[in-house]
Amino acid sequence: MSSLEPILATLPMFQGLKDEHIVLIAECGRNVRFEAGDPIVRQGEAADRFWVIREGRVALQLHTLERGDVVVRTVGPNEVVGWSWLVPPYHWHLDARAMTATRAIEFDARCLAGKFRNDYEFGFELFRRFSEVIAERLEATGLQLLDVHGRES
Repeated sequence: MSSLEPILATLPMFQGLKDEHIVLIAECGRNVRFEAGDPIVRQGEAADRFWVIREGRVALQLHTLERGDVVVRTVGPNEVVGWSWLVPPYHWHLDARAMTATRAIEFDARCLAGKFRNDYEFGFELFRRFSEVIAERLEATGLQLLDVHGRES
């Protein structure tokens, strides 16, 4: 048993998955650490991995000409950074930067995608869970836009 398997089984993103699916996920994961200020991904780069934050905070940022880097969302423990690996053209839409010292589990998305191509039940369940992340992020972004535009009126 991989040392990641017991950790993965407790993370909200993976809780309730079958043991064999936790094993598949663990085979594609590794522990990583980022120092405060470290870039994690940059907008436009190939999206070939994702992270579940264990400790620390990560800023999801959008670069604008008028305002420079704007924090769109802050992600903390047990939250996911990165879903662009699921959607063509498989490029990051935002920058991600560690705000504090951050420990995370990094997953090789190509490794994982290869595994769920061979197990459709696993692929469906993982996609369903990422769909929840995507929906939550879109809802939060919509509320943020309403707040910004409401203050401008």
